[in-house]
Amino acid sequence: MSQQGHRTAVLFEGTTALRVLVVEDEQLLADAVATGLRREAMAVDVVYDGQAALDRVAVNDYDVVVLDRDLPLVHGDDVLRKIVEEGQPTRVLMLTAAGDISDRVEGLELGADDYLPKPFAFSELVARVRALGRRATTPLPPVLEREGISLDPGRREVLRDGKPIALAPKEFAVLEVLMRSNGAVVSAEQLLEKAWDEHTDPFTNVVRVTVMTLRRKLGEPAVIITVPGSGYRI
Repeated sequence: MSQQGHRTAVLFEGTTALRVLVVEDEQLLADAVATGLRREAMAVDVVYDGQAALDRVAVNDYDVVVLDRDLPLVHGDDVLRKIVEEGQPTRVLMLTAAGDISDRVEGLELGADDYLPKPFAFSELVARVRALGRRATTPLPPVLEREGISLDPGRREVLRDGKPIALAPKEFAVLEVLMRSNGAVVSAEQLLEKAWDEHTDPFTNVVRVTVMTLRRKLGEPAVIITVPGSGYRI
């Protein structure tokens, strides 16, 4: 696993701004799941076969892998075995069209952390991914509070001095990462890693723009401090 990815995972231990890999050969389903998870402020990568999944988990730190069992090139069972053999902290939610109890038991015995038969309700998928994300990280207080800001990850609510603040999903994710850093400086690269997916241009100004709108919505006095040449902190 990449040294860069390892540093990021250590720095943000405990964050629930989850990074998820969706592995599903039905492309329409995979893309729909990814779009929905991104709307929940998760950073999501998508691949459509088992070999691509192995390539991704070898270089990226994922909190949760949503893994279809019946995959081309490399079977989902073999992808799961590889994740388990390497002792990665990644949690695996296995999907399958087979809803038989024996299939579920077999998947769990291979090392899956949870199992969801198709078809499934998207709300249940989100709940299971979030639950696995909490298990993949060190528990922290459910409501974050800093500088008069209260952020509730479960309810997706932000208050400043008791007044509700409406944030877009990426703004919420950025604020959560900053608040969980406990005053430490977070670089733009690290924010990209946790709040966006791998297709985001690393030279884009999306982080700067998001922080700017986030500052505006949070109001005065400003609580997000820019550290020149380093990043941002609260």
